[in-house]
Amino acid sequence: MKQKQVFELLEQNKNQRGIDNWNRLKDTGGLTSFGIGLTVQRKLAKQIGKNRELAQELWASDNYDAKVLGLLIDDPKQVTFEQAEQQVEQLNAGMLRHVFSSCDATLAKSPIAFELAQKWLTSQDPVRRGCSYGLIYELSKKKSKIYTDEFFMSVIDNIKTHFENEPKKVKLAMGGTLMGIGKRNVTLNQAALSLAQELGPIDFNEDGGKCDPFDVVKHLTSDYLKEKLGLS
Repeated sequence: MKQKQVFELLEQNKNQRGIDNWNRLKDTGGLTSFGIGLTVQRKLAKQIGKNRELAQELWASDNYDAKVLGLLIDDPKQVTFEQAEQQVEQLNAGMLRHVFSSCDATLAKSPIAFELAQKWLTSQDPVRRGCSYGLIYELSKKKSKIYTDEFFMSVIDNIKTHFENEPKKVKLAMGGTLMGIGKRNVTLNQAALSLAQELGPIDFNEDGGKCDPFDVVKHLTSDYLKEKLGLS
């Protein structure tokens, strides 16, 4: 599929309500949007298939939905540190940050994800720190000997130390990471839950948003998780 065909596909799936919501946002980075939700974008990405060259073309466009598709159809095995550093500098629309580092997109599946997450965790750049937490959330769902309890405990400590002074977007990413870590096993659940109770629900609203605060405790004390971890 060529870039022109992708834009035709986006046009066919445009959502006027989503477009109206997009136009009310302040943090769009000057990008246009077809107002398409992530669930539909994922279906379109599967329809298009993995295509690294096309992914880079879509990322270079000035359309939010095209950029999202670019993140979803890229080849994780070919993602480099240089590419990641270039793209993180181009996350001019705040909503792109979440898709870039999380949402089961390409970067989190790449061989460089763990090293990159550790590097960005201590970055002076809040965008990189937020993306680090997004990556760690994705990694918390995976099984590997390199993802140790000690590493995740250190992340919990990092969140506890720096949470208060972080911007809202980073706080939200921290909450997601805390939730992911707390679902791995009983030990991490207890540590993550203790901090989540201390922090309380995370208010991440900006630009007059009215979303409910993110209640990590609710996720870490669900009946499903208790049964999964043998806590019920």
